[in-house]
Amino acid sequence: MIKVGVAGYGTIGQRLADGVALQKDMELVGVADITVTLAVRALKEKGMPYNLYLASLDNREQFEQAGIPISGTLEDLVQKVDIMLDATSAGIGAKNKELYKKYGKKAIFQGGEKNDVADVFFHGYANYEKGIGKQFLKLTSCNTTGLIRAVDCLDRIFGIDKVAITIIRRVADPGDYHRGLTNALQIDKAPSHQALDLMTIMPHIKATGILVHTPVTHGHIITVVAKPKKKITKQNALEAFNAHDRIRVVKIEDGFLGNASLFKYARDLGNPRGDMYEIAIWDESIVDSGDDIMFAINIPQEAVVIPETMDGIRAAMEMETDRLKAVAATNKYLGLGTWKQK
Repeated sequence: MIKVGVAGYGTIGQRLADGVALQKDMELVGVADITVTLAVRALKEKGMPYNLYLASLDNREQFEQAGIPISGTLEDLVQKVDIMLDATSAGIGAKNKELYKKYGKKAIFQGGEKNDVADVFFHGYANYEKGIGKQFLKLTSCNTTGLIRAVDCLDRIFGIDKVAITIIRRVADPGDYHRGLTNALQIDKAPSHQALDLMTIMPHIKATGILVHTPVTHGHIITVVAKPKKKITKQNALEAFNAHDRIRVVKIEDGFLGNASLFKYARDLGNPRGDMYEIAIWDESIVDSGDDIMFAINIPQEAVVIPETMDGIRAAMEMETDRLKAVAATNKYLGLGTWKQK
């Protein structure tokens, strides 16, 4: 049983903890955070299902006043685990890395950290083999994770030469106020980092992209124009996407009008926090244009990276050396793909 710890109990950290707890071949030892956040208060109200460790002793009195039980320090947690999942704010993970190195522990960092924090820039489907046995992995961002899922799905069957993407990016997570209240769209300088990151993971594909920030909170939408090595029809694409356990094909005519429809559907399903691990691809968005194939993806930014992080644990800890067996185990424990049989 692989012992796992989570540093940073925020938007991603909470979901990582839940994801590990669902894996039958892993044990969540505990989570660590630095202050009494709403997430930590909720953890207490739920009866402390996870042991909580202090990232900094400076705030111990704050936790004591809130009546939140502490199981030790982050350093204590690191010593008890085989691998740490670092979901702290950008830049903190690089500092925590020194602690992981001190005790010879493995770690997986999230997309906010710089690529040089890790030995491998990792994606479960696209380059699983490169992560096997490595000490430090770094996950791709939420947008890049979902984008690569879709592109890799087509690339392995048909071969993809080039992609051009447009990202319609949510400006902040639900509950965040730090971006302010806005009534505007903002465009970033091209190419977007997601296109560059895709080429890092999949160097045989040329990619470029444009990113537009939008004043919404539930999900990103990415349009993709892919140039394949051989013709891909809409039916070809549908068959490939429908066979992928981390892709959900939906239809506008069924009521899936956009990002909010998918978030509401996840809540109606009873998914914790309204999370959805799968990316969604709209059937009606898939069109073949000359030699290219075009489609649109919904990225549920709060939960989409959880499956690939579980894959990362399997790779780093050498739990499974076969890529397909590894992702299949993750999918099984997270319940991915089961909805297709219902």
